[in-house]
Amino acid sequence: MIAALREDARFILNCAIEAVLPEPAVRNFLRSRTPPPHVTLIAIGKAAWRMAQAALAEWGDVITQGVVVTKYGHSQGELPGLEIYEAGHPLPDANSLRGAQRALELIDPLGAEDFVLFLVSGGGSALFEALPEGVTLDDLQAINEQLLRSGANIVEINAIRKRLSLVKGGRFAQRAAPARVITLALSDVLGDRLDTIASGPAYPDATTVETVQAIVDKYRLSLTPQMHRLLEQETPKVLDNVETHVIGSVHVAVEAAAQAAQKRGYQPLILTTTLDCEAREAGRFLAAIARSVRGEQRPLAPPCAVLCGGETVVTVAGAGKGGRNQELALSAAIALAGLLDVVLASVGTDGTDGPTDAAGGIVDGETAARLAAQGVNAQQTLADNDAYTALQASGDLLITGPTGTNVNDVTLLLVK
Repeated sequence: MIAALREDARFILNCAIEAVLPEPAVRNFLRSRTPPPHVTLIAIGKAAWRMAQAALAEWGDVITQGVVVTKYGHSQGELPGLEIYEAGHPLPDANSLRGAQRALELIDPLGAEDFVLFLVSGGGSALFEALPEGVTLDDLQAINEQLLRSGANIVEINAIRKRLSLVKGGRFAQRAAPARVITLALSDVLGDRLDTIASGPAYPDATTVETVQAIVDKYRLSLTPQMHRLLEQETPKVLDNVETHVIGSVHVAVEAAAQAAQKRGYQPLILTTTLDCEAREAGRFLAAIARSVRGEQRPLAPPCAVLCGGETVVTVAGAGKGGRNQELALSAAIALAGLLDVVLASVGTDGTDGPTDAAGGIVDGETAARLAAQGVNAQQTLADNDAYTALQASGDLLITGPTGTNVNDVTLLLVK
């Protein structure tokens, strides 16, 4: 029974990911538009290569030049007329700077009759960067590391990033003016907040100096004097050369998962598409739902599928290895111990969870016992933020490889 449940979980998650692959989303949008005569293509993020390939398939005759900046391992070869850069994620590196610099060189000469097709997907904040005077790459990596370990959510993280950059927070579009910028975005941000996706390079910034200072104080961030000065400068609040369209999001992924679950005989319930809390808390909560379903048939009677979309956070206190989906899964595994015919799986739709080769984890009521048999103390491993080591030992890592898309995370609870 448990093997069949796990196979169902994998099938449902695969359907969710396939529903948000970038090619059909990009091509369908571009088919609805009359292409302008001359287009410069700039694509950033984990899905950048595939979005750019789709754009070439539709508008290849008018795309005259372009730059693609994506994560290492996410490029699939050369694209005609486009320069491809692979760069660092989740921390920016020298190639993040090189790719952005080349993009700026292409847009700087453009005039009012020119168009920029700007393809944006998750990961763009780290992958696409130009530094203000007085800020080094080491400085930027240090503040990114602090933010990623602090437990800050993505809106808070990107609010800081915007002001330490020459391309974020609307500044890329401001630099492109008077050229027109058409932005197509795959959203990896809760609520599809346009000024937060990839730190909003081509969208007016809604955060303020006061917002940013409150984040600095909340997480006790350590900043250089120049960083403090930059955080006191406002970002563009109005951009009149930009139009923005969200062409994919976690809502689409979760809806597709619900449909797939129904086809496999499970009654689906979409609990939320804005899951935003500590990963281990989400794991315990979903395990509690599993026990309620099993014992009281609430909120659904089995067989059922409970679905969540969103992006949890991890406040890093230990020295282990993992990601938010793995931590959620390990926490759930501890709380599910001994419960029969239950599987929980949580996956990053981009195929990457934290700085690991796993997309997430898939656990059941026997995971805790498998860990104990391997001599792994699950509670201690969780406390050390070492979910990867634990799930590897129990055989419960989900490894998909790069998927070519990125729209938050999908978490699935199946009860047979």
